Amino acid sequence: MVRTKRRKPHDPVKVHDRRSRDLPRNAEVAAVEVDDPLCMEPGDKIVTLRSIRNDPLGRMHSHRHVDEAQYQGGRAFQADWEKAERGPQAVDPTRQYVDGGQMRQPITEGQRKAVLRLNRARRELGADGSALVHEVLVLGMTMDQAGERRGLRAQRWNDYFARRFRECLDRLAVIYGFATERR
Repeated sequence: MVRTKRRKPHDPVKVHDRRSRDLPRNAEVAAVEVDDPLCMEPGDKIVTLRSIRNDPLGRMHSHRHVDEAQYQGGRAFQADWEKAERGPQAVDPTRQYVDGGQMRQPITEGQRKAVLRLNRARRELGADGSALVHEVLVLGMTMDQAGERRGLRAQRWNDYFARRFRECLDRLAVIYGFATERR
């Protein structure tokens, strides 16, 4: 005789698993804990997947090569760079057509402050450090690619660039206020 399966009553406290199970073939992801946007109480966390394919800083953070303060300092640098950058703009078809060039948009206060923070970071990191930080955080290069760009292909140089990059992230964490100065 077959036994009927007993159904469990609905428990609203039990959390539904909203994670995606299907990923693209060449996906590189890392699990990260973030605030739950659908939670009833503030402070609830969920585990999500973050793509680390074209993100050297995210990859280093997920593999525990950099700590949280260094990671936040690097992200703050990237945010300032994006804020201060004034690249090519898309054409707005809703605006009235006028012959000649477009009027330049004024620099906002946020852009001005971002440029000042970037200038301070460049001064404190030095020429080599700011070039390395720019290559990794803005251009998305790995340590191997940064070494090849300089014509240095040995593993020893990759280790040096990784150590130097972590030193620069320490300095950025201090500049942006995520860490305090070591004595």
